[in-house]
Amino acid sequence: MTPLDRHTSASPIGPLVLFGRGDQLTYLHLPDGKEPPPAGIEHATPILRRTAKQLAEYFAGARTAFDLELAPEGTAFQQLVWIALRAIPYGATVSYGHIAQAIGRPAASRAVGAANGRNPLAIIVPCHRVIGTSGALTGYGGGLPAKQFLLEHERAHGPQLAMFGA
Repeated sequence: MTPLDRHTSASPIGPLVLFGRGDQLTYLHLPDGKEPPPAGIEHATPILRRTAKQLAEYFAGARTAFDLELAPEGTAFQQLVWIALRAIPYGATVSYGHIAQAIGRPAASRAVGAANGRNPLAIIVPCHRVIGTSGALTGYGGGLPAKQFLLEHERAHGPQLAMFGA
């Protein structure tokens, strides 16, 4: 298999390490990520430069959705959850139960939470928009301060939404 290319991009939550293979983005490592980033060769390929540019636009409040070729690795269930995450509007939050309903597995809230936690493309596949049913912030691979920052950033730059599909 072709080795991953990597590129580091500055952000308000710290350096984001982007990984890609060919013209697809495969992984985004958050500064306070629980696991170390995968190995890769420092090489700012077109997909990684495009990702860094779109992330800079997002953090500047000028972008609400990403237009990138994504290739996250995961199980069929995880892929289904990650597709559902991409449907959450910018600035909105939903519960794990909402995602479970959306994918046709209403009893799978915990499995949705586990898939959410394994999301390899945080921010771009917006797992930070998933919160507890009570409205409480729950775990985030980059730490709760980063999740809080991302939610506040989107609320400040996006439409005033409460819980989407609650």
